[in-house]
Amino acid sequence: MYNYLSKRNQVRKKRALRVRKHLRGTSVKPRMSVAKSNKHLTVQVIDDETGLTLASFGSNFKDFDKNVKGRSKESARLIGSKIAEQAKSKNIEQMVFDRGRFKYHGIIAELVTAVRDSGLKI
Repeated sequence: MYNYLSKRNQVRKKRALRVRKHLRGTSVKPRMSVAKSNKHLTVQVIDDETGLTLASFGSNFKDFDKNVKGRSKESARLIGSKIAEQAKSKNIEQMVFDRGRFKYHGIIAELVTAVRDSGLKI
């Protein structure tokens, strides 16, 4: 691996750890983690005490609307509303938001806004 790729990956991991070291999900208030690639956006609701994923949804899932582009603000809104539905069905009303190594901007901010508009507290 080239040296600059190795350095870039190290910096990304450090940034993610810097954000995550302050966050902890419980069964009452689980952690909502976001993963973003060049094509897709995925969200998981995680209980860190038991190590279980309580809900998950992404643009690469089967029941995702194929008319919506994989990684866009429109898809972020759709994913946010779906994840809120799944969380409400599990009687979750509050979550801790884990943005990982991504800035709270654009698609990520749109996703959180959609979850908040669905009635959950983040």
